[in-house]
Amino acid sequence: MTKLSDTQLVILSATAQREDRNVLPLPGSLRGGAAAKVVGALLSRGLIAETTTDSQTKADAALNRIWRNDEDGRAILLHITDAGLAAIGVEPEGGDSAPAGADEAAPQDAPAEANPAPKARTPRTGTKQAKLIEMLRSDGGATIGEIVVATGWQPHTVRGAFAGALKKKLGLEVTSDKVEGRGRVYRLEA
Repeated sequence: MTKLSDTQLVILSATAQREDRNVLPLPGSLRGGAAAKVVGALLSRGLIAETTTDSQTKADAALNRIWRNDEDGRAILLHITDAGLAAIGVEPEGGDSAPAGADEAAPQDAPAEANPAPKARTPRTGTKQAKLIEMLRSDGGATIGEIVVATGWQPHTVRGAFAGALKKKLGLEVTSDKVEGRGRVYRLEA
């Protein structure tokens, strides 16, 4: 399996969940030179590809839907390739990924379209994060103490994973309730 950084994994996973397979928008915290470096690495490894459209829409950091414009002013989008899907363990669905340089693959007005609801993400199995998600999705939920025992993490690391990895990076909503005899029990919203 291809070795990916956490940022690359988040970008590819989010992209695989989008119907149009557009890499953009990137996570809000990834801007400027850092964004260019991560995208450049994914492009050079063939995990994503640029797709030129006939649209003359200008790249705009606020919209974060168009990567750049070519010398003729045409919008260039970024799409995940079959290799990118394979790197995160997702099988291509009948050619949903963009061909290496096909103009017809991207819709003319892609920037104006709203993002469809994301598909459910399937985490890698056998990781502590996968165990955390499994525990939070169980019927009874999980307490911080139970997660600490199962993962070997410190309590502050568990709370950080809720806010960082689950909420900010994966867009999952963690809720909690006080349960008599157990204390605060955390769950993932379905």
